[in-house]
Amino acid sequence: MKIAIHPLKKSELKPLVSDPKILGFCKIFSDRMFTMNYSEVDGWHNPEIKKFSPFLLDPSTIVFHYGQEIFEGLKAYRTSDGEVNLFRPAMNAQRFNRSAARLCMPTIPEFDFLESIETLIKLEERWAISTKGAALYVRPFMFASDNTLGVRAASNYVYCVILSPVGPYYQEGFNPISLYVSDEFTRAVKGGIGEAKTGGNYAASLLAGRIAREHGCAQVLWLDGIEHRYVEEVGAMNIFFVFDDKLVTPKLNGSILPGITRDSVITLAKSMNLKVEERAVSIDEVVGGITTGSITEIFGSGTAAAISPVGNLKYKEKDYVVGERKVGTISKKMYDTLIGIQYSEIEDPFNWIRKVDLSEKSITAERERK
Repeated sequence: MKIAIHPLKKSELKPLVSDPKILGFCKIFSDRMFTMNYSEVDGWHNPEIKKFSPFLLDPSTIVFHYGQEIFEGLKAYRTSDGEVNLFRPAMNAQRFNRSAARLCMPTIPEFDFLESIETLIKLEERWAISTKGAALYVRPFMFASDNTLGVRAASNYVYCVILSPVGPYYQEGFNPISLYVSDEFTRAVKGGIGEAKTGGNYAASLLAGRIAREHGCAQVLWLDGIEHRYVEEVGAMNIFFVFDDKLVTPKLNGSILPGITRDSVITLAKSMNLKVEERAVSIDEVVGGITTGSITEIFGSGTAAAISPVGNLKYKEKDYVVGERKVGTISKKMYDTLIGIQYSEIEDPFNWIRKVDLSEKSITAERERK
């Protein structure tokens, strides 16, 4: 791509915030954003990086009415030696395009997807905080931009990337969370859009999420939409169960988001000689395993928190406590290994890390590409 880079005056730059306690999660955004347009006639065109600013959209813009939009979420990690790492971003590009295909949207060449992210990070490097536990959250998204009403796939789209310096996802840190098992509401069903990363799936989860918080829980553990019997995923994570010496996770079935951290956990587990099973897991098996002690740990996996140990499940007005509400050994090992790889503190035997080229030569070249 030939990216047009619009310079910003020093007076236009936002004050830098670097304290993870103040940052929160995706409350503050960097100075610039990447945008690119699509039309059926011209394809993808007009890639540019400009000041972070609102979109000017007509009230009839089709995304407002029919929800044709997708997004991704990944992080850039500042290492102790000043480098910036991306964790398996090619998988985000591939999932983004699978989501696009499911919602009748144009795909983006993988190289262009990665270039849009890396070029923006190079220009916004000062927002890549060096504090351990902090990161630069990357949000690529695409939406339909036709100014007409009618239930059909749009002809025009906008692709955008924004950045947010973030602290830990959970303010309480790496401590076990509580999950509320919803057997009343449904997030997604097979044949629907559950495996696509699109806003409609998250909108469907909001009411159950509110009920979960009213019960003192951080998130919802979803069951399948047909029988409300089989465990699927958590609101923002995939889910894992430690049955004695086995690591068990629900099999991808068309209504579960194929998490990149999920795939990484499975790969790590196998490298640690843990037996891994991807299969249907009923909620009765889970509560039974907790009751008998055969389930020793439960944890979630996702980009936002990496690994989230689970201390208890609330299901049908009963509280099922896992591992005395303590962080389990496998959960801790997974967290330490993932974070260690992401921050280049330990070896990356899987070639998961993609380093952003921050050399002066590279940055100068990006600034001159207009």
